[in-house]
Amino acid sequence: MARPTDSADADPRLVRAAEPFDTFYTREYPKMVSVVYALTGQRWAAEELAQEAFIRAYRSWETVSGYDKPGAWLRRVTINLARSHLRRRITEAKAMALVALRQRTPLETQPENAEELWAEVRGLPRRQRESFVLHYVDGLSIGEIAEVLEVAETTVKTHLQRGREAVLRGLGVGRWES
Repeated sequence: MARPTDSADADPRLVRAAEPFDTFYTREYPKMVSVVYALTGQRWAAEELAQEAFIRAYRSWETVSGYDKPGAWLRRVTINLARSHLRRRITEAKAMALVALRQRTPLETQPENAEELWAEVRGLPRRQRESFVLHYVDGLSIGEIAEVLEVAETTVKTHLQRGREAVLRGLGVGRWES
């Protein structure tokens, strides 16, 4: 990102006048909400994360406004915030899935939100569903699952990866990152 030169060294004809923050905010806010919404699929997160990006821009406005492209800086911050948000959601979903799947309690005593998870698991193709359940419910290793299903370990890994991604997609979470 090009930054302005020191004002003592800069040609006064080339120094750009800093745009007022409120003008920048009014122009860029709807765009940033749209960017985050497209990345997260959640309106509330889009508004919250766009606001956070603008707070950061405001706190550093003296510096940011002097950049050649302050909008590019804002977009980078916004996308980084969206990535962090998605990583947190994935981590939370993994934790929820692992807790729900590793509980060896009767279905009627499982957490209320576990039914949505199980519905997604039941909707998986047969081999993905079997691999998923054997791994997360029964606690079998990749090798043990391969023996049970009489398939290669790489096949089990593929079924697990695709199953996890499908379950999380169905729950509206995104990719499962190991």
